[in-house]
Amino acid sequence: MKKFIQTIKDIWSIEELRNKILLTLGFMAIYRFAAQVPLPGIDITVAQAALQNQTSGGGILGLLDMFTGGAFAQASIVALGIMPYISASIVVQLMGIAVPYLQKLQKDGESGRKKINQITRWLTIAITMVQGPAYITNIYQLIPSSAFYISGSMFWITSMVILTAGTIFAMWLGEKITDKGIGNGISLLIMIGIIARFPGSFIQEAVSKVTASNGGMIMMLIEVILWFLVILVCVYLVTAVRRISVQYARKTVAGNIKNVSGARDYLPLKLNSSGVMPIIFAQAIMFAPALLARSENETIKSIGIEFSNMFGLWYNLLFAFLIIIFSYFYTAITIPTNKMADDLKRSGGFVPGIRPGKDTAEMLDRILSLITFPGSLFLAIVAILPAIVVKFGLTQSWALFYGGTSLLIMVGVAIDTIQQINSHLLNRHYDGLMKKGTKRKSVA
Repeated sequence: MKKFIQTIKDIWSIEELRNKILLTLGFMAIYRFAAQVPLPGIDITVAQAALQNQTSGGGILGLLDMFTGGAFAQASIVALGIMPYISASIVVQLMGIAVPYLQKLQKDGESGRKKINQITRWLTIAITMVQGPAYITNIYQLIPSSAFYISGSMFWITSMVILTAGTIFAMWLGEKITDKGIGNGISLLIMIGIIARFPGSFIQEAVSKVTASNGGMIMMLIEVILWFLVILVCVYLVTAVRRISVQYARKTVAGNIKNVSGARDYLPLKLNSSGVMPIIFAQAIMFAPALLARSENETIKSIGIEFSNMFGLWYNLLFAFLIIIFSYFYTAITIPTNKMADDLKRSGGFVPGIRPGKDTAEMLDRILSLITFPGSLFLAIVAILPAIVVKFGLTQSWALFYGGTSLLIMVGVAIDTIQQINSHLLNRHYDGLMKKGTKRKSVA
């Protein structure tokens, strides 16, 4: 505890780092305030009651409401949150595999990155133009016409403009946090939205345990302990790597002319190289079976209803299978083993016992395939864990914090943020948050 307090003092003593943290907290507070501002032109009490009833049962809409920090169910001006930007980023990243123009931009350094960001922004607006009408249509179907204060066409136009502006504003906040704040702006906005739902879910679970005589506070304590164990597993899943030994026949030391023969290093391959992207892809696919529930055919409709229940057996079996498939797919397109092997060869590095070039690439690809399976399996288990724990009496809102995208995002963003703070501390000769010891002395 004393070490932690000293680290906080060290963070506060660095003006640049202190300003970045305060700026980040300020931008996140603005985003949370915007999430409470409702759309104009409707009886917001009626709209929020209908939307909250729609999302309270969990399911896909409940998950979307969690990612937006409750803005979806609040009929907020940022009801779509940052999700259109996330969707646009995924589309651009996937198109970068097949579109030569995007491939060229990816190799153009900073100028190419700026152009890709601009393309992503325009695509975000296009996706908002699709998701916005769907959200407004949903409101029209849920609440009576008497709850609208302005005419239908005027409400459509104003709501579309406001929802689009809200998404652009959230995107701007995320980019400012990345540029001027502590970094990982988009991820931090998603995380703060998820955390905003945590107190309510925790209190709801505690009340249900006490009032319903469902184990009382002892059972609640056990659930909290198990929750911390799940977090530890997620930390391991995010940080675990397979280190490949690399030998350098000739290596330059700190930019000096002097070379060191036989220097040894490691090439880290992550157990879960794809992060939460397989879960996001799988959830997008799971929207399709749910559409079958609208069919007039009773057999097809019953199948659709079964796959609409995110806590059901068949939904989670298909969900887990898709996560494993997408883990291999996303790892294959984002980890360029051929390029890694070529870079090693050009820098004079080689894997002991393996010929540089093609043989090294094949070896890296084989190892990556082997470690991706347990990584994808752990990811699938964590993703379907909410559906498992809800069978033991947990409320659905609290169960969502036991795994899935929400918990993995919180753990991943927290680790990245700590690493960002650590880099600032270590550059100023202070110990990081995850290191032991006292303040380091700078070397004159």
